[in-house]
Amino acid sequence: MKLSIIVPVYNMASDGKLQYCLESLVHQTIKDYEIIAVDDCSTDSSMEILADYARKYPEKFHAVHSEVNRKQGGAKNIGMDRAVGEWIGFIDSDDWITPDFYERLIRRGEETGADMVGCDYHLTDKHSMEIGQIVHNNKKEQTGILDEEKYKSLILDGGSLVVKVYRREIVIDHPGRFPEGIFYEDNALGNSWMLRAKHFEYIEEPLYYYYQHAVSTVHTITQRRCEDRMEAGRIMLQEAKQYQYLEKYRTELEFSFAVLFYVNTLFTYMQGVRPVKYGFVKRLGSEMKQTFPGFEKNPYYCQRVHEEEKKLVRMQMRSTFLFIYIINCSGHIGISERKENRRRMAPHENFNENKSDLCNQRMLYRLFFVAWK
Repeated sequence: MKLSIIVPVYNMASDGKLQYCLESLVHQTIKDYEIIAVDDCSTDSSMEILADYARKYPEKFHAVHSEVNRKQGGAKNIGMDRAVGEWIGFIDSDDWITPDFYERLIRRGEETGADMVGCDYHLTDKHSMEIGQIVHNNKKEQTGILDEEKYKSLILDGGSLVVKVYRREIVIDHPGRFPEGIFYEDNALGNSWMLRAKHFEYIEEPLYYYYQHAVSTVHTITQRRCEDRMEAGRIMLQEAKQYQYLEKYRTELEFSFAVLFYVNTLFTYMQGVRPVKYGFVKRLGSEMKQTFPGFEKNPYYCQRVHEEEKKLVRMQMRSTFLFIYIINCSGHIGISERKENRRRMAPHENFNENKSDLCNQRMLYRLFFVAWK
Protein backbone atom coordinates (compact mmCIF):
# COMPACT_ATOMS: atom_id res chain seq x y z
CA MET A 1 0.00 0.00 0.00
CA LYS A 2 1.45 3.34 -1.06
CA LEU A 3 -0.50 5.71 1.22
CA SER A 4 -2.70 5.77 4.32
CA ILE A 5 -4.81 8.90 4.94
CA ILE A 6 -6.06 9.31 8.51
CA VAL A 7 -9.16 11.42 9.16
CA PRO A 8 -10.28 12.11 12.75
CA VAL A 9 -14.02 12.94 12.80
CA TYR A 10 -16.19 14.43 15.51
CA ASN A 11 -19.66 15.92 14.94
CA MET A 12 -19.06 17.07 11.37
CA ALA A 13 -22.36 15.98 9.80
CA SER A 14 -23.92 19.42 9.37
CA ASP A 15 -23.69 21.72 6.32
CA GLY A 16 -22.03 19.11 4.12
CA LYS A 17 -18.60 19.74 5.68
CA LEU A 18 -17.69 16.11 6.14
CA GLN A 19 -18.89 15.06 2.69
CA TYR A 20 -16.87 17.83 1.04
CA CYS A 21 -13.74 16.58 2.78
CA LEU A 22 -14.40 12.94 1.95
CA GLU A 23 -15.21 13.63 -1.69
CA SER A 24 -11.80 15.24 -2.08
CA LEU A 25 -10.21 12.11 -0.61
CA VAL A 26 -12.00 9.38 -2.55
CA HIS A 27 -11.18 11.12 -5.84
CA GLN A 28 -7.43 11.44 -5.35
CA THR A 29 -5.40 10.75 -8.49
CA ILE A 30 -2.83 8.64 -6.65
CA LYS A 31 -3.29 4.88 -6.93
CA ASP A 32 -3.05 2.26 -4.17
CA TYR A 33 -4.17 4.16 -1.10
CA GLU A 34 -6.51 3.78 1.86
CA ILE A 35 -8.62 6.23 3.84
CA ILE A 36 -9.04 5.50 7.55
CA ALA A 37 -11.82 7.72 8.92
CA VAL A 38 -12.19 7.46 12.70
CA ASP A 39 -15.42 8.64 14.29
CA ASP A 40 -14.53 9.90 17.77
CA CYS A 41 -17.85 8.96 19.43
CA SER A 42 -19.83 11.65 17.58
CA THR A 43 -23.32 12.53 18.81
CA ASP A 44 -24.60 13.43 15.32
CA SER A 45 -24.81 11.36 12.13
CA SER A 46 -21.09 11.52 11.29
CA MET A 47 -20.65 7.75 11.71
CA GLU A 48 -23.57 7.07 9.37
CA ILE A 49 -21.92 9.24 6.71
CA LEU A 50 -18.64 7.37 7.14
CA ALA A 51 -20.40 4.01 6.93
CA ASP A 52 -22.06 5.10 3.69
CA TYR A 53 -18.67 5.95 2.16
CA ALA A 54 -17.29 2.60 3.33
CA ARG A 55 -20.13 0.87 1.44
CA LYS A 56 -19.54 2.94 -1.69
CA TYR A 57 -15.74 2.57 -1.71
CA PRO A 58 -15.01 -0.72 0.11
CA GLU A 59 -11.63 -1.15 -1.58
CA LYS A 60 -10.14 1.98 -0.03
CA PHE A 61 -12.43 3.49 2.63
CA HIS A 62 -12.42 2.20 6.21
CA ALA A 63 -14.89 3.63 8.73
CA VAL A 64 -13.92 3.09 12.37
CA HIS A 65 -16.00 4.01 15.41
CA SER A 66 -14.55 4.79 18.83
CA GLU A 67 -16.88 4.06 21.74
CA VAL A 68 -15.10 6.71 23.80
CA ASN A 69 -14.39 10.33 22.90
CA ARG A 70 -10.59 10.50 22.86
CA LYS A 71 -10.25 13.86 21.07
CA GLN A 72 -8.33 14.24 17.82
CA GLY A 73 -5.15 12.73 19.22
CA GLY A 74 -6.92 9.53 20.22
CA ALA A 75 -8.73 9.27 16.89
CA LYS A 76 -5.44 9.75 15.03
CA ASN A 77 -3.82 7.05 17.17
CA ILE A 78 -6.57 4.59 16.22
CA GLY A 79 -5.93 5.39 12.57
CA MET A 80 -2.16 5.09 12.94
CA ASP A 81 -2.50 1.64 14.53
CA ARG A 82 -4.45 0.46 11.46
CA ALA A 83 -2.42 2.19 8.75
CA VAL A 84 -0.37 0.02 6.38
CA GLY A 85 0.82 2.64 3.87
CA GLU A 86 4.42 3.48 3.04
CA TRP A 87 3.41 7.13 3.39
CA ILE A 88 1.11 8.62 6.06
CA GLY A 89 -1.12 11.66 5.68
CA PHE A 90 -3.56 13.42 7.99
CA ILE A 91 -6.44 15.75 7.20
CA ASP A 92 -8.94 17.58 9.39
CA SER A 93 -12.47 16.43 8.63
CA ASP A 94 -13.71 19.90 7.68
CA ASP A 95 -10.83 20.62 5.29
CA TRP A 96 -10.24 19.39 1.74
CA ILE A 97 -7.46 19.02 -0.81
CA THR A 98 -6.84 19.24 -4.54
CA PRO A 99 -7.28 15.96 -6.49
CA ASP A 100 -3.52 15.61 -7.01
CA PHE A 101 -2.45 16.65 -3.49
CA TYR A 102 -1.03 13.30 -2.40
CA GLU A 103 0.20 12.28 -5.83
CA ARG A 104 2.30 15.42 -6.14
CA LEU A 105 3.67 15.35 -2.60
CA ILE A 106 4.61 11.68 -2.74
CA ARG A 107 6.09 12.01 -6.23
CA ARG A 108 8.30 14.85 -4.95
CA GLY A 109 9.35 12.70 -2.01
CA GLU A 110 10.22 9.67 -4.11
CA GLU A 111 12.05 11.69 -6.76
CA THR A 112 14.23 13.44 -4.19
CA GLY A 113 14.52 10.81 -1.47
CA ALA A 114 12.71 13.03 1.02
CA ASP A 115 10.90 11.47 3.97
CA MET A 116 8.70 14.50 4.68
CA VAL A 117 7.02 16.71 2.04
CA GLY A 118 4.76 19.73 2.49
CA CYS A 119 3.07 22.54 0.58
CA ASP A 120 1.15 25.79 1.10
CA TYR A 121 -2.57 26.07 1.87
CA HIS A 122 -5.64 28.24 1.40
CA LEU A 123 -7.71 29.83 4.15
CA THR A 124 -11.34 29.89 3.03
CA ASP A 125 -14.84 30.26 4.47
CA LYS A 126 -16.74 28.56 1.63
CA HIS A 127 -16.74 25.12 0.08
CA SER A 128 -15.08 25.61 -3.28
CA MET A 129 -11.78 25.10 -5.06
CA GLU A 130 -11.38 28.83 -5.60
CA ILE A 131 -8.15 30.44 -4.49
CA GLY A 132 -8.46 31.79 -0.96
CA GLN A 133 -5.98 33.55 1.28
CA ILE A 134 -2.71 31.74 0.63
CA VAL A 135 -0.60 30.78 3.64
CA HIS A 136 3.04 29.83 3.13
CA ASN A 137 3.41 26.82 5.40
CA ASN A 138 7.19 26.52 5.20
CA LYS A 139 10.27 28.16 3.74
CA LYS A 140 12.39 27.23 0.74
CA GLU A 141 15.56 27.38 2.82
CA GLN A 142 14.24 24.57 5.06
CA THR A 143 14.33 22.05 2.21
CA GLY A 144 16.91 19.47 1.19
CA ILE A 145 19.08 17.27 3.40
CA LEU A 146 18.41 18.47 6.93
CA ASP A 147 21.25 19.84 9.03
CA GLU A 148 21.35 21.59 12.41
CA GLU A 149 20.40 25.01 11.06
CA LYS A 150 17.46 23.61 9.09
CA TYR A 151 16.26 21.67 12.13
CA LYS A 152 16.36 24.90 14.14
CA SER A 153 14.29 26.62 11.47
CA LEU A 154 11.73 23.78 11.47
CA ILE A 155 11.38 23.94 15.25
CA LEU A 156 10.70 27.66 15.00
CA ASP A 157 8.54 27.61 11.87
CA GLY A 158 7.49 24.04 11.26
CA GLY A 159 4.11 24.87 9.79
CA SER A 160 1.01 22.72 9.92
CA LEU A 161 1.48 18.98 10.33
CA VAL A 162 -1.61 18.14 8.27
CA VAL A 163 -0.29 19.98 5.23
CA LYS A 164 2.47 17.39 4.85
CA VAL A 165 2.96 13.72 4.10
CA TYR A 166 5.42 11.48 5.96
CA ARG A 167 7.20 8.20 5.39
CA ARG A 168 5.79 5.75 7.91
CA GLU A 169 9.08 5.27 9.78
CA ILE A 170 8.84 8.88 11.01
CA VAL A 171 5.36 8.60 12.55
CA ILE A 172 4.27 4.94 12.68
CA ASP A 173 7.35 2.77 13.22
CA HIS A 174 8.01 4.47 16.52
CA PRO A 175 6.55 4.02 20.03
CA GLY A 176 5.38 7.63 20.36
CA ARG A 177 1.70 8.48 19.81
CA PHE A 178 -0.44 11.60 20.06
CA PRO A 179 -1.58 12.65 23.53
CA GLU A 180 -5.24 11.81 24.03
CA GLY A 181 -8.01 13.80 25.65
CA ILE A 182 -6.59 17.23 24.80
CA PHE A 183 -6.64 19.69 21.93
CA TYR A 184 -3.38 21.01 20.37
CA GLU A 185 -2.10 17.45 20.09
CA ASP A 186 -0.03 18.30 17.01
CA ASN A 187 2.08 20.77 18.97
CA ALA A 188 3.10 18.08 21.42
CA LEU A 189 4.73 15.78 18.83
CA GLY A 190 5.61 18.07 15.94
CA ASN A 191 9.24 18.64 16.87
CA SER A 192 10.00 14.95 17.34
CA TRP A 193 8.53 14.11 13.94
CA MET A 194 10.50 16.81 12.16
CA LEU A 195 13.75 15.92 13.91
CA ARG A 196 13.38 12.30 12.80
CA ALA A 197 13.18 13.39 9.17
CA LYS A 198 16.41 13.40 7.18
CA HIS A 199 15.24 15.22 4.05
CA PHE A 200 12.39 17.72 3.68
CA GLU A 201 10.84 18.93 0.44
CA TYR A 202 8.32 21.74 -0.03
CA ILE A 203 6.01 22.54 -2.94
CA GLU A 204 5.35 26.26 -3.00
CA GLU A 205 1.74 25.92 -4.12
CA PRO A 206 -1.48 25.90 -2.06
CA LEU A 207 -2.90 22.38 -2.48
CA TYR A 208 -4.72 22.14 0.87
CA TYR A 209 -7.85 24.08 1.88
CA TYR A 210 -8.33 25.03 5.52
CA TYR A 211 -11.97 25.79 6.22
CA GLN A 212 -12.56 28.61 8.70
CA HIS A 213 -16.00 28.59 10.29
CA ALA A 214 -17.64 29.59 13.54
CA VAL A 215 -17.91 26.09 15.00
CA SER A 216 -14.35 25.02 14.23
CA THR A 217 -12.91 23.24 17.25
CA VAL A 218 -10.09 25.79 17.58
CA HIS A 219 -12.25 28.92 17.59
CA THR A 220 -13.87 28.53 21.01
CA ILE A 221 -11.78 30.04 23.81
CA THR A 222 -12.32 28.34 27.16
CA GLN A 223 -10.15 27.72 30.19
CA ARG A 224 -10.13 24.04 29.24
CA ARG A 225 -8.65 24.88 25.84
CA CYS A 226 -6.03 27.01 27.54
CA GLU A 227 -5.21 24.16 29.93
CA ASP A 228 -4.88 21.84 26.92
CA ARG A 229 -2.43 24.20 25.24
CA MET A 230 -0.37 24.27 28.42
CA GLU A 231 -0.36 20.47 28.60
CA ALA A 232 0.74 20.28 24.95
CA GLY A 233 3.67 22.53 25.85
CA ARG A 234 4.64 20.27 28.75
CA ILE A 235 4.51 17.19 26.52
CA MET A 236 6.60 18.99 23.90
CA LEU A 237 9.35 19.44 26.49
CA GLN A 238 8.97 15.86 27.75
CA GLU A 239 9.50 14.66 24.18
CA ALA A 240 12.63 16.79 23.86
CA LYS A 241 14.03 15.35 27.09
CA GLN A 242 13.06 11.76 26.27
CA TYR A 243 14.67 11.85 22.82
CA GLN A 244 17.61 13.94 24.02
CA TYR A 245 17.40 17.00 21.84
CA LEU A 246 16.47 19.56 24.50
CA GLU A 247 19.99 20.82 25.14
CA LYS A 248 21.02 20.87 21.48
CA TYR A 249 18.03 23.03 20.51
CA ARG A 250 17.40 24.66 23.87
CA THR A 251 17.13 28.23 22.57
CA GLU A 252 14.60 27.27 19.89
CA LEU A 253 12.60 25.06 22.25
CA GLU A 254 12.58 27.72 24.96
CA PHE A 255 10.99 30.14 22.51
CA SER A 256 8.53 27.56 21.15
CA PHE A 257 7.47 26.67 24.68
CA ALA A 258 7.12 30.33 25.64
CA VAL A 259 4.85 30.94 22.64
CA LEU A 260 2.75 27.79 22.93
CA PHE A 261 2.53 27.38 26.69
CA TYR A 262 2.60 30.95 27.90
CA VAL A 263 2.20 33.89 25.50
CA ASN A 264 -0.58 32.48 23.32
CA THR A 265 -2.34 31.02 26.33
CA LEU A 266 -2.10 34.24 28.34
CA PHE A 267 -3.56 36.54 25.71
CA THR A 268 -6.22 34.19 24.35
CA TYR A 269 -7.34 33.53 27.93
CA MET A 270 -7.57 37.25 28.70
CA GLN A 271 -9.38 37.81 25.42
CA GLY A 272 -12.01 35.12 25.63
CA VAL A 273 -12.53 33.63 29.10
CA ARG A 274 -14.93 35.19 31.59
CA PRO A 275 -14.68 35.56 34.46
CA VAL A 276 -10.90 35.93 34.51
CA LYS A 277 -9.48 33.84 37.35
CA TYR A 278 -6.53 35.34 39.16
CA GLY A 279 -5.28 31.92 40.25
CA PHE A 280 -5.08 30.59 36.69
CA VAL A 281 -3.15 33.59 35.37
CA LYS A 282 -0.82 33.53 38.38
CA ARG A 283 -0.17 29.79 37.98
CA LEU A 284 0.50 30.19 34.25
CA GLY A 285 3.14 32.85 34.83
CA SER A 286 4.74 30.99 37.73
CA GLU A 287 5.14 27.77 35.73
CA MET A 288 6.61 29.66 32.79
CA LYS A 289 9.13 31.36 35.04
CA GLN A 290 9.99 28.09 36.78
CA THR A 291 10.47 26.18 33.50
CA PHE A 292 12.55 28.82 31.70
CA PRO A 293 13.51 31.60 34.13
CA GLY A 294 15.32 33.66 31.48
CA PHE A 295 12.84 33.31 28.60
CA GLU A 296 12.43 37.09 28.24
CA LYS A 297 16.08 37.28 27.14
CA ASN A 298 15.67 34.58 24.50
CA PRO A 299 16.84 36.08 21.17
CA TYR A 300 13.83 34.79 19.24
CA TYR A 301 11.48 36.11 21.89
CA CYS A 302 13.15 39.52 21.69
CA GLN A 303 12.93 39.57 17.89
CA ARG A 304 9.51 38.05 17.28
CA VAL A 305 7.19 39.05 20.09
CA HIS A 306 5.44 42.41 19.74
CA GLU A 307 6.92 45.13 21.95
CA GLU A 308 3.57 45.88 23.59
CA GLU A 309 3.08 42.22 24.42
CA LYS A 310 6.56 42.01 25.91
CA LYS A 311 5.72 44.94 28.20
CA LEU A 312 2.53 43.27 29.34
CA VAL A 313 4.33 39.96 29.87
CA ARG A 314 6.94 41.74 31.97
CA MET A 315 4.15 43.26 34.02
CA GLN A 316 2.39 39.93 34.52
CA MET A 317 5.65 38.36 35.63
CA ARG A 318 5.93 41.00 38.36
CA SER A 319 2.32 41.59 39.32
CA THR A 320 -0.57 39.44 38.13
CA PHE A 321 -3.01 41.72 39.91
CA LEU A 322 -1.91 44.84 38.01
CA PHE A 323 -1.78 42.91 34.74
CA ILE A 324 -5.40 41.77 35.08
CA TYR A 325 -6.50 45.20 36.25
CA ILE A 326 -4.99 46.97 33.25
CA ILE A 327 -6.33 44.44 30.75
CA ASN A 328 -9.80 44.76 32.25
CA CYS A 329 -9.63 48.56 32.14
CA SER A 330 -8.34 48.75 28.58
CA GLY A 331 -10.50 46.10 26.96
CA HIS A 332 -9.30 42.74 25.72
CA ILE A 333 -5.81 42.57 24.32
CA GLY A 334 -4.68 39.37 22.76
CA ILE A 335 -3.83 37.12 19.95
CA SER A 336 -6.72 36.24 17.70
CA GLU A 337 -7.64 32.59 18.12
CA ARG A 338 -6.45 30.88 14.94
CA LYS A 339 -5.42 27.37 14.07
CA GLU A 340 -2.34 27.68 16.29
CA ASN A 341 -2.21 23.81 16.95
CA ARG A 342 -1.78 23.29 13.23
CA ARG A 343 0.54 26.28 12.39
CA ARG A 344 2.53 27.02 15.57
CA MET A 345 2.71 30.72 14.81
CA ALA A 346 4.85 33.25 16.69
CA PRO A 347 2.70 35.55 18.82
CA HIS A 348 2.84 38.67 16.70
CA GLU A 349 -0.83 39.10 16.14
CA ASN A 350 -1.66 41.40 18.70
CA PHE A 351 -3.86 44.10 19.80
CA ASN A 352 -7.09 45.80 19.00
CA GLU A 353 -6.33 47.82 15.91
CA ASN A 354 -8.70 50.63 16.82
CA LYS A 355 -6.40 53.63 17.30
CA SER A 356 -8.36 55.25 20.12
CA ASP A 357 -8.49 51.94 21.98
CA LEU A 358 -4.75 51.52 21.57
CA CYS A 359 -4.15 55.01 22.94
CA ASN A 360 -6.31 54.29 25.96
CA GLN A 361 -4.55 50.96 26.53
CA ARG A 362 -1.12 52.51 26.36
CA MET A 363 -2.02 55.38 28.65
CA LEU A 364 -3.33 52.97 31.25
CA TYR A 365 -0.42 50.59 31.42
CA ARG A 366 2.29 53.23 30.98
CA LEU A 367 1.19 54.65 34.30
CA PHE A 368 2.07 51.32 35.88
CA PHE A 369 4.81 50.17 33.56
CA VAL A 370 7.16 53.00 34.51
CA ALA A 371 7.56 51.30 37.87
CA TRP A 372 8.87 48.14 36.22
CA LYS A 373 11.60 49.68 34.06
